[in-house]
Amino acid sequence: MNTASTRIVRTYVAVTLLSTFASSFIWGINTLFLLDAGLTIAQAFIANAFFTAGEVLFEIPTGIVADTRGRRLSFLLGTATLFVTTVAYLWLWHIKGPMWAWASVSLLLGLGFTFFSGATEAWLVDGLAAAGYKGALDSVFAKGSIASGIAMLTGTVAGGIVAQFTDLSVPYIMRIAALGLTFVLAYLFMHDEGFTPKRGSSVLREIRDVAAASVKFGFRDAPIRWIMLSAPFSGGVAIFAFYAMQPFLLELYGNTGGYAIAGAAAAIVAGAQIVGGLLVPYFSRIFERRTSLLIAGMVVSTVALLLISVAGNFWFVLTLLAAWAIVFAAIGPVRQSYMNGIIPSEQRATVLSTDNLLNSAGGMVSQPALGKIAEMWGYPASYLGSTIFQVIALPFLLLARREKAASDPIHTSAVSGGGRRPGG
Repeated sequence: MNTASTRIVRTYVAVTLLSTFASSFIWGINTLFLLDAGLTIAQAFIANAFFTAGEVLFEIPTGIVADTRGRRLSFLLGTATLFVTTVAYLWLWHIKGPMWAWASVSLLLGLGFTFFSGATEAWLVDGLAAAGYKGALDSVFAKGSIASGIAMLTGTVAGGIVAQFTDLSVPYIMRIAALGLTFVLAYLFMHDEGFTPKRGSSVLREIRDVAAASVKFGFRDAPIRWIMLSAPFSGGVAIFAFYAMQPFLLELYGNTGGYAIAGAAAAIVAGAQIVGGLLVPYFSRIFERRTSLLIAGMVVSTVALLLISVAGNFWFVLTLLAAWAIVFAAIGPVRQSYMNGIIPSEQRATVLSTDNLLNSAGGMVSQPALGKIAEMWGYPASYLGSTIFQVIALPFLLLARREKAASDPIHTSAVSGGGRRPGG
């Protein structure tokens, strides 16, 4: 790896670490925070569904920002939006705000994260291409995953402990401060390389072009299409499985006020993410194709969810949660490499945003439904429902494997973004 590539990777790891650290202060206690604000279990997951609805609604417009005005600007706008909406979340908790207000702010929180999705990844890949990086992206994305896991580990533990000894509002104040620091870091060190922003285009024309690019370089490209269509079922379950685990573990533990337990549970997921990132090179030696690894990981994580639904023991469920998180973290960088290896640079952020849109659409549907199941029949039933929902992703991954994409072999470079299959 040359000097320019090293600098870009270090910046990517730094902004990933700090942005995740800022966000993660509340991840271990967010569901408890909503319940403490007076929402029911179903309402808490409806609020989360509005968050994912915001991701669906704003993915395309923010993808336009990233592909026309710059990836760096998109990241900065995302940080600023999360800063403002976190302040609003804190205020709603203080006044015990109505459900419509929680839904509205959650929608705007989704807007903040859509400025990140696709843009950060596209910034990295384009920068590495411009720097002449010739290696596979799996290891680079794994470094980001490890950094994210470290940040989440420290952030969730800190948030849970602080909430335990103060109250549930303090982790949100910590998040606000850390987001301010993230903005400064990105402003100073994150610059677009290997990408020239477009100027002078109308918004309507850009929306039309983005829609056309999403179809041409996404849905019409069979390997990408099948991976993208699996996203609503795999990603849609992931966000519910994580946030439902907070009250579920407290229920099993028998201490509904133990915020540190919820934070520790989230920290275990973060630790598992670090382990998953470290295991990527080893898994790459076992499997020859990325789709084979994705399929195996999906099977294992589905079995883990099924066992969580029937375990009924705090420590066993905690162990299964760690196993599920390790697998989820390990296949993430592999999926990123597969996608980026067959997306042209000019449409990279757009197609990645469309993929994130489908992922969020799954969460928008699954969270209210699974939350209602948890309210009516308990959390074990909701994890059984998660198992059924996630298993639908498997046929799409099998179809992707059949396409034999250029980025499918693991020991190939995945930075060029040629977008063609062998012989195509």
